[in-house]
Amino acid sequence: MAYRRSARMQARLDDNRRRIREAARRIIARGGFRQAQMAAIAEAAELSTGSLYRYFPSKAELFIDVLGAAAEREIQLLDAIAAGSGTPAERLEAAVKSYVGRALEGPHLAHAFMVEPVEPELDSARQQHRKRVAAAFARVLETGIAEGDFPEQDAGLSASCLVGAMTEALSGPTAEAPETPVERAALLERISTFCLRAVAENRDPTRIAD
Repeated sequence: MAYRRSARMQARLDDNRRRIREAARRIIARGGFRQAQMAAIAEAAELSTGSLYRYFPSKAELFIDVLGAAAEREIQLLDAIAAGSGTPAERLEAAVKSYVGRALEGPHLAHAFMVEPVEPELDSARQQHRKRVAAAFARVLETGIAEGDFPEQDAGLSASCLVGAMTEALSGPTAEAPETPVERAALLERISTFCLRAVAENRDPTRIAD
């Protein structure tokens, strides 16, 4: 007869995985993937290093799990904006500011998730998650095209360009974060303005929502 875990045992295993993931995220946020050592993560999760490896046999597997959870949360937030109120242009602006704003609030974590040099396995996962984020932006663009807010264009390609531009624009600021809220707000506005102009041709971005 196949072994079945009790509900209590499964709950404990799930809680341990959650603690490991949260500990890894906190440590990555302090110093990136390279500074996140398995022993330190195990200590932060209040587990032995041996126990940690039973849940995640390699550092790459753990980091991919952390990255996947973060990407899933990001997509949920973007989809909520896409389905929310306002014109498509207003929703696109909100989505850009949401995505960029979180990166600037957690610059070290964002730098790791976006551009930090990593092994091929982790980079491949990162690229897949970036495509999913681009797909969320494409859904906003498709609505805007259908409603006439944006000119006819390849929504998927435009969304990929937007995510690529945001990633490149944030690669420096997330490595050396803007020092003040005013600097962060100014950068947020510049990136948002660029993104709106990019999909609305030469229209005045202050009039896109009219």
